[in-house]
Amino acid sequence: MMMRAMKKIFPVFAILLALAAPAQAAQTAGIAAVVNDDAISMTDVQDRIKLVIVSSGLPDSPEIRSKILPQVVEGLIEEQLKLQEAHRHKLEVSEEEVEDGLKTIADQNHFTPEQFVAILEKSGVPKGTLISQIKSTLAWNKVIKDVLRRQVDVSDTDVNVRMERLKSKIGQTEYLVSQIYLPLDNAKRNAETIAFAGRMAKELQAKKAPFGAVAAQFSKAAGADKGGTLGWIQTGQLGDDLDKVLVTLEPGDVSDPVRTQTGLYILALQKKRTFSEESIPPRDELTNSIGYERLDRVQQRTLLDLKSAAFIDRRV
Repeated sequence: MMMRAMKKIFPVFAILLALAAPAQAAQTAGIAAVVNDDAISMTDVQDRIKLVIVSSGLPDSPEIRSKILPQVVEGLIEEQLKLQEAHRHKLEVSEEEVEDGLKTIADQNHFTPEQFVAILEKSGVPKGTLISQIKSTLAWNKVIKDVLRRQVDVSDTDVNVRMERLKSKIGQTEYLVSQIYLPLDNAKRNAETIAFAGRMAKELQAKKAPFGAVAAQFSKAAGADKGGTLGWIQTGQLGDDLDKVLVTLEPGDVSDPVRTQTGLYILALQKKRTFSEESIPPRDELTNSIGYERLDRVQQRTLLDLKSAAFIDRRV
């Protein structure tokens, strides 16, 4: 049974008028990276850094800008790869679709598109950097829907196994959890990623930035666009390394980075409750949940393969 099309929800941007003060001038000349036949300029990088700071609520300081620089560059590289892959499959994004995406974000923040863009520009964020992010997201959604989804199949047996596992958890504690996931897929930059994750965790633990907004900008896991939410889960779903940390958290806590075989996780616990029979979702929801999990693994693997096969020249 094929899962229904996964719909992407755009990040809800935490626009704060107090962030309108101009940042220190930054060097914007030159090329930051080359991705196959496309170049990413330092202007692209600096504009995206401004967008990330405004939308995530992170403090705007030279230290934060320095810490997020590698992640921003990697994000822009991935956006180029996603656009290139969509183009290879002749999947194009229309101007109307991009404008609809902008309207969705503006609506979620209770602004008109014009008001929303004006707030960004007042904070020093050009409209073009947001449009680029929206276009990449839409293009990759089309790749997922029209190309990758064919690789995902969920059988009745799969659903039955998940149902029985859930029934065995009745009476145990379940957790309402959000996550940020940063892959460790580049040996040359893993140390930077680990340092960045540690700094990010400290900012989140100190409540200096909202978890959901930071997840929307940086996490590479499914649900990042929804603030990193995993919904209600039980021990056993995340793996032993994460389970050991999860059971120590209290509602409102944010964990230190947890290293696994594939990358780093930061967990945020919202609530705890006792799992009951009434908490078991209907079969169609389980089918979609299993399919979504598998589709996320497929798209992450595909993106990793694209990065491995691409010519990428990082210059910062």
